[in-house]
Formats: sequence, structure tokens, C-alpha cells
Amino acid sequence: MDHLLAHRTARLASARTLLFVPADRPERFLKACASGADAVILDLEDAVSPARKAFARSCLAEWLAQPFHGERPSLVVRINGFDAQDLDAELALADAPVVDGLMLPKAQSTLDIAWVHRVLPSKPLLPLIETAVGVHAIEEVARVPGVVRLVFGSVDLMLDLGVTEEAALDVYSALMVLHSRVLGLPAPIDGVTRQITDLQALSSAASKARARGWGGKLCIHPCQVDIVDRAFRPSDEELVSARRIVEAAQAQGTGAIALDGAMIDVPIVLQARRTLAEAAVRAMQPHIGVSS
Repeated sequence: MDHLLAHRTARLASARTLLFVPADRPERFLKACASGADAVILDLEDAVSPARKAFARSCLAEWLAQPFHGERPSLVVRINGFDAQDLDAELALADAPVVDGLMLPKAQSTLDIAWVHRVLPSKPLLPLIETAVGVHAIEEVARVPGVVRLVFGSVDLMLDLGVTEEAALDVYSALMVLHSRVLGLPAPIDGVTRQITDLQALSSAASKARARGWGGKLCIHPCQVDIVDRAFRPSDEELVSARRIVEAAQAQGTGAIALDGAMIDVPIVLQARRTLAEAAVRAMQPHIGVSS
């Protein structure tokens, strides 16, 4: 893996906030990049009506050709489905040097995903699992070369399954977390929360996702970014607790230890060390600087 691909892969693997912006709204591109999101998803698919697909491609082509200065998030292009009439044109756009990855909608065919990787081997792939067939094929999809992380398309999956309650998706989301861990991928990205104005509901959903093993969340509005980011960061209380556990383990030696009248066994110590390590890595990962 060359240095640029490794850098792109590492940043997408650690991204916690991924913000969608419609590709036919160029006036929003810089605002999205300034939102604080780890990645901005330039969306050619669901956010763009069929009548505006060509316009969206022209907007994106013009913007991607401009020089970037200073810091920016990772840039990801969400293409249309593999049966899209203008797929070649979309892949050509995604081949721009400033594009850091591709998001693949309704990912379920390993042959299709592998083909995209052969066409654009320098672009990490983020397959959206949002169909029943895609859920059934999670393991095969996750193994395709170029796939760096799984993403949950919860809204489309509810439609495909014919369910109306998000709780019905819990079993399928757990499969994504499980297979990501088994296959050595980073924790997957949770789907969107559609309530833009109910920020408390968003915070609750993001905190719940983190507790269930997700590593980040899709956002549909800039106002969601900071709330999701805070939900996926260790709180000050968690960091203090983790430091005390690690210090106690260092002082008392291996095996179970006593702290505040409770027994702390090895898995708890390892989790505390992971919490501190994640916080340290996050502190060292500002947006990349881009000069042209």
C-alpha cells in the first residue's frame, strides 16, 4: 500500500462524523468542509433528483478541479448504483486527486465492488449495507479488496425489509459490528438520524450507537456534527476513570485489582487503556493540510 492510500485509509478508518452534502448544491461544499466533520460525503445519489444528476456532476467536477488550501476533511463521493447509466462519468469524477474515497450504495455484489476497486485502486471503499441481500452478504462484502469500513444504510434497509420501527434493525446492525470485528475492519459507521431539529434525540442515538460498538455516525446537517463527535469521544469522566484504573493496575501489578472497594479485572483494565489510546490518537489527528 502506497503512502497516500495508507493515509486515506487511516483517516477514513478513524472517522467518527461523516456529513452528507448534495452534489448539486455547490454553495454548501465549503460550509460542509468547515463543519468540523471528519469526512464530507459529496452525494450524487439519493440527495440529487434524477433531473439534476448531470448538473450535480458538472458542479462537482468544477469544484474538485479548484485548488484547496489549508485544512480539510476527507472527501468521499457517493456514486449511484452499479446499474446507473452514467456510472463511468461518476467514477471519473471520483478519480480526482483530492477525493479520498468512494461510498457504494446498496452494496451486495462482491463482483461489482471488486470491479470498482480495479478501476480505482487508490480509493478506499465504504460500502453501504442497506438491503436484505447486502446484510446476507456482509461477510463477503467486507472481504473484498479495497473495502476499509462498513456503513449502515438504515433508512433504505427499513424500506427493503418492510419494517417501520428502527428497533427491528438491531439484529442486523449487530451483525455489522460483529463481522467488522471478526474480519479486522474498524468499527462500522451507523446510519443517519433524520430528526434534524431534535438534537437530544440525536445525542441519545449516537451515544447508544457507541455503546453498541459502532465507531461513528452519518450526519445529514452540519448542526449534527458536533453532537455526534462529542457522543463518540470519551467524556472527561470516562478519561479520569480510565486513568485511575490504569494507574492502579500499574501500581498493583497483573491480575484483578482493587479500586474504590470494587474488583477490577483484566478486561476492564484493557478497556481503560483502549479509551486512553483512542483519545490520544484522536488528539493527534487534525484535518489534513492541502496545498496546491
